[in-house]
Amino acid sequence: MDYQVTLKKKYKEEIVPSLMKEYSYKTVMQVPRLLKITLNQGLGKAAIADKKVIDQGVDEMTLIAGQKAVATKSKKDISNFKLRRGMPIGVRVTLRGDRMYEFLERLITASIPRIRDFRGINDKGFDGRGNYTFGISEQIIFPEIDIDKIGRIQGMDITFVTSAPTDKEAMSLLKQFGLPFKNQK
Repeated sequence: MDYQVTLKKKYKEEIVPSLMKEYSYKTVMQVPRLLKITLNQGLGKAAIADKKVIDQGVDEMTLIAGQKAVATKSKKDISNFKLRRGMPIGVRVTLRGDRMYEFLERLITASIPRIRDFRGINDKGFDGRGNYTFGISEQIIFPEIDIDKIGRIQGMDITFVTSAPTDKEAMSLLKQFGLPFKNQK
């Protein structure tokens, strides 16, 4: 038998029937699903001052995601920040398919429990269209990062893009995957 990612299997066998019952969907195709997870890290002033910061950011994000990260470039000139159009100012990576489910599993089981004074992720990060974003203040919560080798502590944003039409349905989906929200009932 082929290897199947645990969360993907859980989605098909447990989450789909549960959401169909909860929201009275007529077909399986109506059930919301996770389309992609994007990781984004703005490196700001450090990237302008030191070009090595971008390379370190790309390397760290590649380790965390398990997929090659790319540098994001500025879209316009901002003289107050000594920023020119096309200068690298951040790092991003988009995960889909099996890699997305594997990253989500590592995030839930290994990374989130390592956050200091953790009381659950904020449930205010929904955008009104069924997508959810939350920020992490330190990249060292990921077990892939060696604390001794990092130059500076950076934060990042993680966005979950779902096919859910409403925030309520998206939240149900993410809760079923195991994301620990603060105000769980």
